[in-house]
Amino acid sequence: MIWAVLPAKNFDQAKERLSPALSAPERRDLFRAMFGDVLAALADASSLAGVMVVTRDAEAIAISRPYGVRILHEDENNGQTAAIEFAAATLAQEKASGMLTMPGDVPLATGAEIEQVLASHGDPAGARMTIVPAHDERGSNCIVCSPPGLIPFQFGNDSFRPHLAVARDRGVAPNIIKFPGIGLDIDRPEDLLALLTRVEQTGETGRAVTYLYESGVATRLEEEANRASSA
Repeated sequence: MIWAVLPAKNFDQAKERLSPALSAPERRDLFRAMFGDVLAALADASSLAGVMVVTRDAEAIAISRPYGVRILHEDENNGQTAAIEFAAATLAQEKASGMLTMPGDVPLATGAEIEQVLASHGDPAGARMTIVPAHDERGSNCIVCSPPGLIPFQFGNDSFRPHLAVARDRGVAPNIIKFPGIGLDIDRPEDLLALLTRVEQTGETGRAVTYLYESGVATRLEEEANRASSA
């Protein structure tokens, strides 16, 4: 069976690249909502063996507990790659057959998409990797590895092609698939606008979408974008 791993650094430090558009409290509240969306999607994927949250943040732990997830405590926030490597080593030691990892900033991901990723990955008995890129094919928004420590992870800006390279270096042909929900990560102000545009077109919702509209952030961003386009 394959475990899901969701890293969460301290909420106070989350989504700093959104600072041109959002205040620090807004970034914190948005990430809290997105983290809840991703947790709900993972919990809805019944094919997973379980969900592991890697964090040292008390609020992330409190939000995770009702989902019955496993908490893997970090001593320090050393970034996404270190958190995933820590989880992979733990799962490998426990003889888990595979690991799926997603970030906490893909608010439109669904359990159905995650199930499709797992189905596309197939039997975890062999050495294989499945990857879902970000919509711009720069980031790696979901990776499934069998076994968990199959590759050295390369998270950070523009990680998609480095992950393909390290897989091929190990003789593994990466399985690349795309999904609209998992593919939309919220890193930059323009990603927020892409999220709002999509929601207007599809009617999708969730904790993050609700927060953006109920807080007035969505209206402010849309007004700013309209002024910029008419200037």
